[in-house]
Amino acid sequence: MVLPMVYAISNSLKPLEEIWYFPPRFFVRNPTLKNFRDLFRIMSESWVPFSRYIFNTFLITGVGTFGHVVLASLCAYALSKHDFPGKNLMFSMVVLSLMFSGVVTQIPNFIIVAKLGWIDSYKAIIIPAFGSSLGLYLMKQFMEQMIPDSVLESARMDGAHEWKVFWKIVMPLVKPAWLTLTIFSIQGLWGMGANKFIQSEELKTLNYALSQILAGGIARAGTGSAAAVLMMIVPIVAFIITQSNVIETMSTSGMKD
Repeated sequence: MVLPMVYAISNSLKPLEEIWYFPPRFFVRNPTLKNFRDLFRIMSESWVPFSRYIFNTFLITGVGTFGHVVLASLCAYALSKHDFPGKNLMFSMVVLSLMFSGVVTQIPNFIIVAKLGWIDSYKAIIIPAFGSSLGLYLMKQFMEQMIPDSVLESARMDGAHEWKVFWKIVMPLVKPAWLTLTIFSIQGLWGMGANKFIQSEELKTLNYALSQILAGGIARAGTGSAAAVLMMIVPIVAFIITQSNVIETMSTSGMKD
């Protein structure tokens, strides 16, 4: 698991001529920070302030992740711990949606977003991220396995209303699940590049800006390696923090295989 990260960091420190050695060398021989200096120089010359790309990325990732975790948890709580007409049908639809590739749903998604007037706005990315079916599936499976109904009934008998039961009992007990969901959402939104819903340069993300730097060809191979390391930092840190919770959630939800 560590080797790809070590290789990426090693590549980012290689002079350009070392990157093109054949056979390739795993470790850098003459480390240099020139790739990072070139990257920051190119970033400073962008006609859109680079801080704008960073702000867009953090806004989309932060709001999208928070909304997804909250909405998936609320829906999962209703599906796993309450009985109502159509409950099984709804969950079957959630499971069925997991079978469809994102490529298949691109056109319907674009039509819906366009009809709602969300093209070229943050809403076009953030609001669809709220409704990812994988998060709902994970949370429901985890709640069914880890939260006994007797615990919830005891809380209700003590006078706790549903919101208090959810926030004070359910959410702390399913912490591994929503931490796992958080890392999945961060990985998906942080790495989002030139999204089809966004045309305005001022609304594009950091990954898109870095991909434009890579468009310079082989002369920017070293700069591209430095950019790849920068893009890795946030998802890797988030994964390291939540790693044990991810493993526990997958084994509990039946997705470890």
